[in-house]
Amino acid sequence: MASMDHGLKTLYAVPREFQLMKAVPLLYHDVVPAGQFQSSGFLGGDADVYKLDRDEFRRHLDAISKTNPEVLLTFDDGGLSFYDCIAPELEQRGWRGYFFIATNWIAEPGFVNASQIFQLRQRGHLIGTHSCSHPARISHCSFEQIVEEWSRSAAILAGILGEPVQMASVPGGYYTHKVAKAAAVAGIRTLFTSEPTLKCHRVDTCVVVGRFTVQRGTSAARAAALAQASALPVLQQSAYWNAKKVLKFVGGTRWLKLRQRMLSQQKM
Repeated sequence: MASMDHGLKTLYAVPREFQLMKAVPLLYHDVVPAGQFQSSGFLGGDADVYKLDRDEFRRHLDAISKTNPEVLLTFDDGGLSFYDCIAPELEQRGWRGYFFIATNWIAEPGFVNASQIFQLRQRGHLIGTHSCSHPARISHCSFEQIVEEWSRSAAILAGILGEPVQMASVPGGYYTHKVAKAAAVAGIRTLFTSEPTLKCHRVDTCVVVGRFTVQRGTSAARAAALAQASALPVLQQSAYWNAKKVLKFVGGTRWLKLRQRMLSQQKM
């Protein structure tokens, strides 16, 4: 874990050599006080399922620290918990995170503002774009729209940070080859997806990297096993991902509505 920066340098320095990542990328979203799902990030049951409580998150970090020093901790959306909770917890352990921000939501209630984004970078965390508007299905946007999502959001973050932003993550897990080609056109060098794989590939000048998703209720032991890329949890998450991918393709917007309905009915 001490070599978080080394992971980023590897992604940028030798993308041609990437076949299998040594560092295991984990995907988190928000960390909130127990039950206070509205305090950070997007609202609704489909967002709340990715919000861990702080004690739960601490147990994850403690378990991961005992198993794998080569892990990339990534966080999507741009919720206020990036600044209030996640960064302090990482810094207490001498770690840094990869924070991906949907720029249309900067300074909105429950989201980080420009000053907080700048401070996170000054403290050594890595900042990337999560698109501008966080489209429900970015892969269904036109190529020009996707280029605009990547280009404009990267420019906004670069203006805040005073340095180029060449790293991105795909919102909603809707990755396609078109999404990566548009990212390359926009100057994105490293694109993180939600596909649970250690295999990386290149699309034009952009290296595409998978991640293993962690949700609320994921045990610390399982998070640590994912950080080690242990065979069983990797296979289980891959099987679930591929099944959900089929549902997304077949169900279209009906899948989104059904998912939102089911998750909103869950007891939090």
